[in-house]
Amino acid sequence: MALTGRSALLAAIGALPVGILAPSWTGMLAVNAPLSLAILCDYALAAPVRTLRFTRSGDTTVRLGDSAEVHLAVTNPSRRRLRARLRDAWPPSSWLPGSEQAASRHDLTVPAGERRRVTTVLRPTRRGDRHSARVTVRSYGPLGLAARQGNHDVPWTVRVLPPFTSRKHLPSRLARLRELDGRTSVLVRGQGTEFDSLREYVPGDDTRSIDWRATARHATVAVRTWRPERDRHILVVLDTGRTSAGRVGDVPRLDASMDAALLLTALVSRAGDRVDLLAYDRRIRALVQGRSAKDLLPAVADALAPLEPELVETDARGLSAAALTHAPRGSLIVLLTTLEAAPIEEGLLPVLPQLTKRHTVLVASVSDPRTDAMTRARGTAEAVYEAAAGTQTQAQRRRTGEQLQRQGVTVVDANPENLAPALADAYLALKAAGRL
Repeated sequence: MALTGRSALLAAIGALPVGILAPSWTGMLAVNAPLSLAILCDYALAAPVRTLRFTRSGDTTVRLGDSAEVHLAVTNPSRRRLRARLRDAWPPSSWLPGSEQAASRHDLTVPAGERRRVTTVLRPTRRGDRHSARVTVRSYGPLGLAARQGNHDVPWTVRVLPPFTSRKHLPSRLARLRELDGRTSVLVRGQGTEFDSLREYVPGDDTRSIDWRATARHATVAVRTWRPERDRHILVVLDTGRTSAGRVGDVPRLDASMDAALLLTALVSRAGDRVDLLAYDRRIRALVQGRSAKDLLPAVADALAPLEPELVETDARGLSAAALTHAPRGSLIVLLTTLEAAPIEEGLLPVLPQLTKRHTVLVASVSDPRTDAMTRARGTAEAVYEAAAGTQTQAQRRRTGEQLQRQGVTVVDANPENLAPALADAYLALKAAGRL
C-alpha cells in the first residue's frame, strides 16, 4: 500500500482542531478512525496491479542524437477502472540530463477490460544497446487516498547506432566519383586500368591507347577508353585497443574512426567495390563481410554500435593475421589506428611487410586539434612549454608517418572533423591512380 499526499493533508487538517479544542486520545481517534476506514476502502477499490498485461512496440534502432519512440500497451483485465501513474524505467543514458523525470512517467486511465497505450520518447546520449529496466505502476483508488503498487518486467532493447555526422560529405564525394568514372558531361573520360569501350580517334588522344587490331578491322583509327576499376575489395580494419580510448575533444578516438569508416563504406559501395569490416584488438570484436551494397551500410552501423575501446595493447601480429585471412590478394586494407611512435614502431612496423607485399595499405589516424592550439601558445613560461610540447608531438607524428610512407603505405592524419572526408579523398585518389 502507498499513501498519497491527500491522505497526509486530511490527517493534518483533522488533527489541527482536535489539538486546539479537545486534545485527547478520544479526539484523535474520532478523526483518524474514519480516515483510516476511507483509506482501506479506497485501497480495496483500486484496480489490481499484478493482473495488468503489457506489450511493447516501437523503434529498435536509433542514431545517436536522434529520438526513439517506444510504445507500451497496458491492458486492464479486471472489473475496476484503472487510474494509474506509470514509470517506464530505462538506463540514465537513455535521456538527456534532467529530462528523465518528465519522459519516463505517464498518467493513464484504463476502463475495465480495455487497453491504452503510452509512448516513452528516448534520446540516448551513448552508443550501444539500451535495455528497458522495469515498469512500475501505482494504481489509485477513486478517492485518491491510497494506491496499489507493483513492478513488471517488460523487456525491450533499443540499439543506438553511431551518429554518422560525416554523411554531409557524401554528396560531394559521390560527385567526384562520377567525374572520375566519366559519367559527368563536363569532363572527359578519366584514365583507369579497366577496359571500357572503343571509340574513334580524335586529335589529342594518347597514341598509346590506339587499338591496332580494331583499327585493322575498321576504316577508322580506334582507341581504347578506360574507366576506374570496379569490384575491387576494401577491408576496413578498426583498432579497438587502448589507444582508441583516448578522448579528442568530447568523444573517444574510436568514435571518430567509426564515423570515417561509415563514410568510406557508403562511398565504396556506391563505387561498385566490395568492402568488409574488421574490428580487432587481441581478438575479433566485430566482423562484417559478404554483404550486398544495399545491406552493407546498415550492417556496418549495427556492428559498430556496441563496440567500446578495450584497455589492452593491440596484438599487431594477430591483427595482421586476421587481415590477411579476410582480405583476398590485391585488396586495399584501410587501418584506422594511432600514429603514436611506440605502438607503430613496436607493433605495426615489424608486421607491415606481410601486408604491403600482398595488398595496398592505407593508415588513417585521428589527430588532436588541441595540439595545434598548443603550438601557437605564447606570452608566459607555461605557454612556451605547451608550445614546445605540441611541436614535439607533431614532429613525432610526422616522423612516424614518414616511416610508414617509406614502407609504401598511404597515411592520412587529420582531426576528428576532417578525418572522414580526408579518408574518402585518399580512396578516390588511389582509385584515380589505378592503384586498387
